[in-house]
Amino acid sequence: MSKPSRSRGYRAERELVVVLWRRGFAVMRAPASGAKIKRAKYPDVVAIKKGRVAVFEVKSRSKEGAVYVDKEQVEKLLNFAERAGGKAYIAVRIAGRGWLFVPLSKLEDTGSSYKVSRESLDEGMTIEQLEVDLGVVETLDKYARRGQGG
Repeated sequence: MSKPSRSRGYRAERELVVVLWRRGFAVMRAPASGAKIKRAKYPDVVAIKKGRVAVFEVKSRSKEGAVYVDKEQVEKLLNFAERAGGKAYIAVRIAGRGWLFVPLSKLEDTGSSYKVSRESLDEGMTIEQLEVDLGVVETLDKYARRGQGG
């Protein structure tokens, strides 16, 4: 990874930490994030809210298009999420569009890596949808049903 892209990645990770913190998550960037530590099984970012754990591999792009993730990174992310009892996502920041969150089930296996297709990005979750997916906020219809005794 080139120095400018590594620097952009660090900035994106720090930005995601701030975004999640402001939304009430306890959140931290993994100390070995991006390091060449082969045995480490750390995601880039770990976030917890109301006892729900989310782990993220963070990617930053200047324009829209497919995003590729090393198989080893995805396996480590999944392993960490399973150990923590949480959910794993690829968090993608696209310049001018903001953050999108893609669950690992939406990744395509290319053989040597995993791909987040442009279609999967277009269907990616916003931060609000991520909170619903994690079960840390109620949808309006669920809130209304609860208010009616249902």
